[in-house]
Amino acid sequence: MRCVIARFPFELSKGGVLESMKGVKPEPVIGDSVIIGRRHYPAKQVGQIITRQDRRDFSTGEVLRAMTALGFTCRTAPKAATATVVDPLQRASVMLGAPLPV
Repeated sequence: MRCVIARFPFELSKGGVLESMKGVKPEPVIGDSVIIGRRHYPAKQVGQIITRQDRRDFSTGEVLRAMTALGFTCRTAPKAATATVVDPLQRASVMLGAPLPV
């Protein structure tokens, strides 16, 4: 299957990805991940191995899109809830453990 990652076309197959990832130790998963076999790999690690490019050259979205199209299970990291603290006094209060004013 033809996939475009970092503006370069790649002919990828499920078997080819499995072969490339064979023997590769997964790094700790912090963000988006791809499940290959029984292992969870960070999306950037998978992209680096299958494209042989630097991780800064592509986004996790490109890798996840390609791996999903090939039939691998992909997981995205949940978005962190952002607090609505704007005032420096409120920020300091939150840091000291006070609840946010309603």
